[in-house]
Amino acid sequence: MSKLLIVESPTKVKPIKKYLGGDYEVMASAGHVRDLPKSKLGVDIDNGFLPQYINMVDKKDLIKSLKLAAAQSDEVFLATDPDREGEAISWHLAQLLGLDMGKANRVTFNEITKSAVTEGIKVPRKINMDLVDAQQARRVLDRIVGYKLSPLLWKKVKSGLSAGRVQTVALRLIVDREREIEKFVSTEYWTVDAKLLAGRKSFVAKLYGDKNGKIDLIADESAANEILANLEGAQYQVSNIKKGKRTKNPSPPFITSTLQQEASRKLGFTGQRTMRIAQQLYEGIDLKGIGTTGLITYMRTDSLRISEEARAAANKYIVGNFGEKYLPSKPRYYKSKNSAQDAHEAIRPTDVTLEPESVKYALTTEQYKLYKLIWERFIASLMSACVQDTVNVDITANDYLFKASGYSVKFDGFTKLYVEGKDEEEDKERDLPEMQQGEVLKLRDLIPNQHFTQPPARYTEPTLIKALDENGIGRPSTYAPILSNIMSRDYIEREKKTLKPTELGKVVADLMVKFFDKIFDVKFTAGLEVKLDKIGAGDLEWTKTIADFYKDFDNYFSKAEDSLNGKKVKVPDIESDVVCEKCGRKMVVKSSRFGKFLACPGYPECKNTKPVPEDEVTQPCPKCGSKLVKRISKKGKKFYGCTNYPKCDFASPGIPTGDICTECGGYIINGIRGRKYCMNSECPSRAKTKKDQ
Repeated sequence: MSKLLIVESPTKVKPIKKYLGGDYEVMASAGHVRDLPKSKLGVDIDNGFLPQYINMVDKKDLIKSLKLAAAQSDEVFLATDPDREGEAISWHLAQLLGLDMGKANRVTFNEITKSAVTEGIKVPRKINMDLVDAQQARRVLDRIVGYKLSPLLWKKVKSGLSAGRVQTVALRLIVDREREIEKFVSTEYWTVDAKLLAGRKSFVAKLYGDKNGKIDLIADESAANEILANLEGAQYQVSNIKKGKRTKNPSPPFITSTLQQEASRKLGFTGQRTMRIAQQLYEGIDLKGIGTTGLITYMRTDSLRISEEARAAANKYIVGNFGEKYLPSKPRYYKSKNSAQDAHEAIRPTDVTLEPESVKYALTTEQYKLYKLIWERFIASLMSACVQDTVNVDITANDYLFKASGYSVKFDGFTKLYVEGKDEEEDKERDLPEMQQGEVLKLRDLIPNQHFTQPPARYTEPTLIKALDENGIGRPSTYAPILSNIMSRDYIEREKKTLKPTELGKVVADLMVKFFDKIFDVKFTAGLEVKLDKIGAGDLEWTKTIADFYKDFDNYFSKAEDSLNGKKVKVPDIESDVVCEKCGRKMVVKSSRFGKFLACPGYPECKNTKPVPEDEVTQPCPKCGSKLVKRISKKGKKFYGCTNYPKCDFASPGIPTGDICTECGGYIINGIRGRKYCMNSECPSRAKTKKDQ
């Protein structure tokens, strides 16, 4: 009896075929096989918002092969990914292949291991049409918003722009934060620290208050100097010591959002990069003696649930490798958010005995780093708490009170293996020296410190993902694409690690909020996500949800078209300090598909353009001694050029070292990975270093 199993990813085919044996033919759909057409809306608004799906053109040959294989098989099973998107793909395949919708032909695997695959194939079920409808509702909503609003932006702002139902809310968050920063007025304040000596060990105590109580604010230098004058010749004495204990519990295992946040903090990975690598780990790695096997469970999840089998295996590992005391007396259970779909487990290793070091040989550097992060987080999440001895010391000096706090680790617990990264710097407590109540301390220095209140921090990738997750915007599979979309459209840019809106991004956000404030409201968008969840649970009818949304949306859209009729919204130019050598005007920053460039604002009278000077380097131009900057060519390639161009035409793919080649007299530059070579392409030494270029 011939059986056909269809999965999503081609990389799953080989391991699953091996697990199931010769009775099964395994093929891959390579994602969706049907979708809405690109050339038109593809949604029949007048007839119940019926989607008009078409076969994807680039899947023509694959669809033909799948149909042929299905026709030659006695049974067909659909094993696409275990989420709404996967459910929808299975439904599309069933429609395409003419499968019986009443038959149990849908199977799911939370991990690509032999046990998970062989057990999963034993319990097929019917396609869950509630999940399919939830995916259809999201797809139709996003198509209506994008298909209607994007052309509006093309006509009124700039061609090539897009507006998305969720991506615009993310952009709004970034723009709103930038506006808060721009409006922020910094206020001066001062603090006073006492550097004290107890025995031979020094520590710092902070001024807390005076005889009247806590000092809320030291407004300026004169107020700080007055305090210093009052402390002249004071005796610093320990007035109270409070000792205690505190426990620090481990973080739960990863879900999609926390994995992306931590991978950004600790590894510097973008959300897209994290999910790409996680997909590879999930689909399978070829291991010696085992074959191709998935190393982690499904990575698109918002559930903190862990199977009892996985928990037992982890507990056994903890006891065997760390000792009984590192396993808590009561097992740890983590509660998922109320909005979590709980369709899958948390992200965890499929086999805890496959330690990161033991499989490192089979992984790329980035795969190893991410697997190590997931493995350590999971094991640590089930370990004992870290126990710390704390101490808080009050120190009096004249009529003033200073405070110092610190801790020491009594039992390291889970921190022996893993400590979660932080988005912001925290005040570091120190291990204080032993002190006795009544002890007189020696003052080493009294330090007044000037500070200024800081504006709210710009979003970084991890803090934006955290904000989206906490506000219920999007779902696990959407965080990375959201960020990628607004970045690729030049709505935001990275400034070091922070996300900053461009002038174009501000214009788009302002325009969308002005006319579609409710549609792109954080709470409204989160409410739509709740409705999509209810559709997936079978508690809400999907076309009614879209009809309710469209009624308001269409009304807003009509008003926007009327208000903007005949108007064009201008994106402000950013003026640079570079003077146009042809007409004397200050050049402005423009954008093209090749990136940013400088253009003369006198266009069309003056058509002068040049690359944006970037990243000044300390090494001078070896040809004329002027400064070098990193530039980008018209083909998008980076190089280092002289600021004295066109008088000096020096350009190099690497930074000059200042050394001269002994074989040809050319300039030695730093190539990739820091390797040095001669920039003269005809130099004999280049043959020796060709592999380094």
